[in-house]
Amino acid sequence: MGAWKGEGRGEGGGEGARRGRDRIVGRLTGAGRRGPLRAMVGRIIETEACVAEGAAWLAGREPRFAHVLEVCGPPPLRRRADGFEALLSAIVSQQVSVASAAGIWARMQAAGATSAEAVRALDDEGLRALGLSRPKVRYARALAESGFDFEALRAMPDEAAIAALDALPGIGRWTAEVYLLTSLGRADVFAAGDLALQEAARALFALDARPPEKDFAEMARDWSPWRGVAARMLWAYYRALKNREGMI
Repeated sequence: MGAWKGEGRGEGGGEGARRGRDRIVGRLTGAGRRGPLRAMVGRIIETEACVAEGAAWLAGREPRFAHVLEVCGPPPLRRRADGFEALLSAIVSQQVSVASAAGIWARMQAAGATSAEAVRALDDEGLRALGLSRPKVRYARALAESGFDFEALRAMPDEAAIAALDALPGIGRWTAEVYLLTSLGRADVFAAGDLALQEAARALFALDARPPEKDFAEMARDWSPWRGVAARMLWAYYRALKNREGMI
């Protein structure tokens, strides 16, 4: 998977857009809630057997995915825990290298600053001392103070869940999609804005250039209902390409 890229959210978007985001956050923080949030979700990737099922389906539908299996072997599960800590880690990792993100996160873990309560207890300078930039301090504090309902998020359909995450400061669509892929295991979510996926597709499908996000999302429709496994296969292929380049 490519490094988390920055998706800082400014104050733009107009009053209507802000009201829409506020309504989504309100539903997930309990403001104005009239009853439990219930919604149907699709297939969840829980085990390596789920990934293998999706990979076999994709290889049967598209020969180039069969080639990925030949080159890379079975794609990895790529599951992680969900909740506040996972989303905070995503914020920490934006716009920095993997090594830098790991270093910052290690300092936060050592300081016990990976829960909402701990982030709220630290002042801005305390968070800055752990390595967070000023914008990330704002995003981390906003998340910690939001009362975001991660349990309710698990029950939301894909697009509704993405919109709910996208409404949080510092979380854009790409981060939301990757969270659904890895933390919630949504089988048919695809991060079309991910540069590593775009580069892997360029090489695998012999494209002249990386596909733009909109075109890539349309291309990925053919891989439904296993777009989440297609992402895993393309990430694996990207890693294989980078390792191959490193040997030249």
